[in-house]
Amino acid sequence: MSAFSLHFLTISQQFKLSFPSSSNLFSPFSTPSRRFTPLTPPSILCNSAHGAKPLRASTSEPASAPSEIVVENSDSEDTTVFVIRARNRIGLLQVITRVFKVLGLLIDKASVEFEGEFFVKRFFVTDSHGNKIEDEESLKRIKSALTDAIGGDEGTVSVGPATRGVVVRRPGLGMASEERSAKAERMFALMDRFLKNDPISLQNDILDHVEYTMARSRFSFDDFEAYQALSHSVRDRLIERWHDTQIYFKRKDPKRIYFLSLEFLMGRSLSNSVINLGIRDQYAEALSQLGFEFEVLAEQEGDAALGNGGLARLSACQMDSLATLDYPAWGYGLRYQYGLFRQVIMDGFQHEQPDYWLNFGNPWEIERIHLTYPVKFYGSVEDETLNGEIYKVWIPGEMVEAVAYDNLIPGYGTRNTITLRLWAAKPSDQYDMESYNTGDYINAVVSRQKAESISSVLYPDDRSYQGKELRLKQQYFFVSASVQDIIRRFKDAHSNFDEFPEKVALQLNDTHPSLAIVEVMRILVDEEHLDWNKAWHIVCQIFSFTTHTVIAEGLEKIPVDLLGSLLPRHLQIMYEINFNFVEELKKKIGLDYNRLSRMSIVEEGAVKSIRSANLSIVCSHTVNGVSRAHLELIKANVFKDFYELWPQKFQYKTNGVTQRRWIVVSNPSLSSLISKWLGTEAWVRDVELLTGLREYAANPDLQLEWKMVRKVNKMRLAEYIEAMSGLKVSLDAMFDVQIKRIHEYKRQLLNILGIIHRYDCIKNMEKSDRRKVVPRVCIIGGKAAPGYEIAKKIIKLWHAVAEKINNDSDVGDLLKLVFIPDYNVSVAELVIPGADLSQHISTAGNEASGTGSMKFLMNGCLLLATEDGSTVEIIEEIGVDNMFLFGARVHDVPVLREKGVDLKVNLQFARVVRMVRDGYFGFKDYFKSLCDTVEVGKDFYLLGSDFGGYLEAQAAADKTFVDQEKWTRMSILSTAGSGRFSSDRTIEDYAKTWGIEPCRCPF
Repeated sequence: MSAFSLHFLTISQQFKLSFPSSSNLFSPFSTPSRRFTPLTPPSILCNSAHGAKPLRASTSEPASAPSEIVVENSDSEDTTVFVIRARNRIGLLQVITRVFKVLGLLIDKASVEFEGEFFVKRFFVTDSHGNKIEDEESLKRIKSALTDAIGGDEGTVSVGPATRGVVVRRPGLGMASEERSAKAERMFALMDRFLKNDPISLQNDILDHVEYTMARSRFSFDDFEAYQALSHSVRDRLIERWHDTQIYFKRKDPKRIYFLSLEFLMGRSLSNSVINLGIRDQYAEALSQLGFEFEVLAEQEGDAALGNGGLARLSACQMDSLATLDYPAWGYGLRYQYGLFRQVIMDGFQHEQPDYWLNFGNPWEIERIHLTYPVKFYGSVEDETLNGEIYKVWIPGEMVEAVAYDNLIPGYGTRNTITLRLWAAKPSDQYDMESYNTGDYINAVVSRQKAESISSVLYPDDRSYQGKELRLKQQYFFVSASVQDIIRRFKDAHSNFDEFPEKVALQLNDTHPSLAIVEVMRILVDEEHLDWNKAWHIVCQIFSFTTHTVIAEGLEKIPVDLLGSLLPRHLQIMYEINFNFVEELKKKIGLDYNRLSRMSIVEEGAVKSIRSANLSIVCSHTVNGVSRAHLELIKANVFKDFYELWPQKFQYKTNGVTQRRWIVVSNPSLSSLISKWLGTEAWVRDVELLTGLREYAANPDLQLEWKMVRKVNKMRLAEYIEAMSGLKVSLDAMFDVQIKRIHEYKRQLLNILGIIHRYDCIKNMEKSDRRKVVPRVCIIGGKAAPGYEIAKKIIKLWHAVAEKINNDSDVGDLLKLVFIPDYNVSVAELVIPGADLSQHISTAGNEASGTGSMKFLMNGCLLLATEDGSTVEIIEEIGVDNMFLFGARVHDVPVLREKGVDLKVNLQFARVVRMVRDGYFGFKDYFKSLCDTVEVGKDFYLLGSDFGGYLEAQAAADKTFVDQEKWTRMSILSTAGSGRFSSDRTIEDYAKTWGIEPCRCPF
C-alpha cells in the first residue's frame, strides 16, 4: 500500500492554509477529482456472543530503501525544481504527482533517469498562479510531504474472535511486500475518485439503484421507488464522507463525546442530507431531467418518530450541530420497531394506532450484522478468586444480543459526517442453540419474540409491573450495548484505563441513561479488574448530566425489587456507591437525617426505590439545566440540597435548535431572502450573523419581500389544511398556532377558552362591528399520551368547539379552528413557516426550556407567551416590545396557588367555562371533569388567574396585526434575534464542559 495513502490526511491539513488558491479542493461542496483515502480500513471486530474482548495485533515493515529529496531554486527563473531519488516501485510516480496536485501546485515539466532499482526524477513546479515558490517555510512543508509520501509501506492487521463462522482478513495479508504493494496500488486506482455530483452522474447513480438496489426496471418505476433510489444515492455520498471522517478520527485519536439518549426525533433525512452535502440543486436538476420533482419525492419519506417532544427533537438538533462544528461525537439510542403512536382522530376523539415506520424499509440506516454485543439480565452474582483477589461474577439468567444500526449525520459546510448508532434487540445464538438442542422449538420462538420486544415500542405502558420491567430492560439494554461499544473502541487504541477520561466523555440526556454509570463501574471493576477507587475516580470524570425536570415529583425512580431481580449486580454496585456517598456526606453536613434521607440514592418508603436523578448527580462532574430560569428552579427547589453541597457542579446550557433544519430546510424562501440581504450564506453556520437583519428591519423593500415570503408559506399551509380537513381558510387572517404535546401545564385549554370568548364576543356584536374584527385561523396540533384522559378531553373539546364555530354563518371567515392530526417533525416544517402568531403559554415555572418557541422565532413568527423557560432569554434578545407577554411570573405562582379558593374569579373566564359545562358545545357529561380542573381552588395551572392578561395580550396582537408595517418589522427583528437559540451555540457551551475540541476532517 502506498505510503501516500497513509499520510495524506496529515499532508492536506498541513498545507490547507499555505495555499489559499487551492482551497477549493477542501470545500465541502466541491467534488475533488481524486479520492485520497487511506486504504487501511478501521479495525474490523467480531464480538462473540459471550462478550470476548477484542484482540489487536499489528505487523509492519520498515521503509524499503533510503530516499532523497533536493530543492533547486537557482537553476530556473520561473520554476522550482524538486529532485527526487527513491527506489522504484509500482505507482510511486503517480503518488508523487498526486501530492503536487492536491497541494494546488502545477507541474510545468518533468524528467526521469533510472539507476538500477532507483530513479531520479526532476519536477519543475510552480504555485497555482504560475509563480516560482520561494517561501522557505512552504518549501520545507512540501519537502516533508513528499518524504512522507515516498517513505515506505506500512500495514496494520486487526483480528478478533469470530462469531457465526466469520473470518476477517486485511487486504494483502500473507503476500510478499511487492505483491502487497501492487495490490494496494490497484485498489487505490479503483477508489481514487469521489462520486461525482454533476446531474449526469447523479442520474446514472439513481438509475443504477433503481435497477440493482430496488430491482426495478429503469424504464418503469414510480415515485416511491424513485425516492428509495434517490436516498440510496445520497447515502452513498454520506458513506464516502463518513469513512473519511472515521478514519481521520482514528488517526488523530481526539477525545470523543458519546451522547446517550433514549429518544431521537430525527424526522426526515433526505432534504437535510442533500442541503448539508451542498448538492440539493444538482439533485433537483438531475431529477427534473428524469421527469421527477425533488419536492414530490421528498414527500415519500416517512418520519423516523423515535421520540416524543422537545427532549427527542433537541437530541436530533444537537447531533446536527456536533457534525457541523466538527466535534468527534457518537450518538447512541434505541432503534424502536414502532415509533411514537400514530394519532387518528375519529369523531373528535384521539385513537392510537401503531406507527409502522419500518414497514417500507429505511434507506438511511446501515445494519452492522457483524457488530453485536451480549446484554445480560436476571441471574445471580457469585464470588471468584483471581490472583488472590475476590471478584464478583454475574451469572445471567437471560441474554440477548444488541445489533447496531448506524445512521449517518452530515455536517454543513464541512466534510465531517458522524454516527448515530441505534441498537436493536435480537435473541442470543447461545440460548437459541440450547433450545434447538433439546427440541424445544416453541420456546426458542417465544424467546426470540421476548428478546425483540425490548426494542419494539417507544414508551411502553409502565403502569403495570410488566411495563416497568420492559422500560427498565430498554434502558439497560441501550446503555450496556453503548458502553461496551465505547470501551471496545477505547481499547482498540489504548491499553491503560488511566487515559480513559482523556479520551472519553459521556453525556446523559436526562435520567433515562443513568444506568450507564453503574455499567461502567461494573465493567471496570468486574471485567477489567480495576480497583474500586480507581474505577470510581474514572467514572466521576467522564459523566455529565442534563436534567429536563422542573418538579421533584417528575423525577424517575426504579423499584429496588425490580432492579434486584433484573440487574442483581447493578443493585449491589448502587448500594456501595450510596454507602460511600452517605458516609462522605455525614462528614460534611453531620447527622442531619432528613437531609441525608433526601439526598440518598436509595429512597426508603412504601416502595423502596433508586432515585435515578440522585445517582446521576452524585456520579457526574456537571449537572446542566436547559435554560437560565430552569437552573434557578433546580437550584432553589428540585436539587436544592445538592446545589448547596456542590454549587460548582451546577450550570445551564440554554437549549437550541438547528437553523439548518428550521430555516434552510423548512423555509427555503426565507433562507434565500436572508442570504440576499446579508450578502452571504455564512449565517447558516455562523448564525450570529442574523443580527445583521436589524439594520434593515424598517427598510420598505425588505418588508415587501418579507411579506411575500410569508404569504407564500401561508398559501402552502392553507393548501395543506384544505387537503387534510376540507376547510378553506383566508390568507388575510392571522394564522395563530399552538403545536406541542397536549398537557395541562402547556395550557391548550386556556387557548380553547380564549377562542370561546372570542366566538362569544363575535356572536354578540352588531354586524357593523364585525368588520373591525381581525380574522383568525386558530391551529392546534399535538398528541396526548394514551393514558392521559384529561389531555384527550382537551382534544375532544377543541373538535367540539371547532364543529360549532366552523359551521356558524354569523362568524364566517372571522374565526376558524383547525386541528392537525398526527403532528410530527415534517408537519412542523410546514406549519411553522406559515404561522403569524405562536402561543407558548405554559404556567410559569413548568417549562424547563421550550424549543418550539425558538423554531417559530427563527421563522419570523411573533410570540404570545408567558415568562417561562427560555422565553426569559428571548425577551433579552428581541425586547419585550416585539412579543406579547402575559401571566404570572415564576415567583408569583406559589403565592397564587396558596390563595386557592380566595382567588378572585375572572367573570369572563367563569362565563366561558360555564358555556362548556352547560353543554353549549355538546358532550356535557364528558367535559364535566375537564371543567372541574379549572374550578376555583382546584385550578392548579392558574388558567383563571391568567385569563384576563391572556385576553389583553390577544387584543394587543390583534391591534398590531392591523398595522402590517409594524408587524413585519417585529417579524424581522424576531428572526434577527434568534441566533442565540441555535443548537450550535448550545453545543459550543457543552463542548467546554465535555473538554472536547473540533477535529475537522480535511478536504
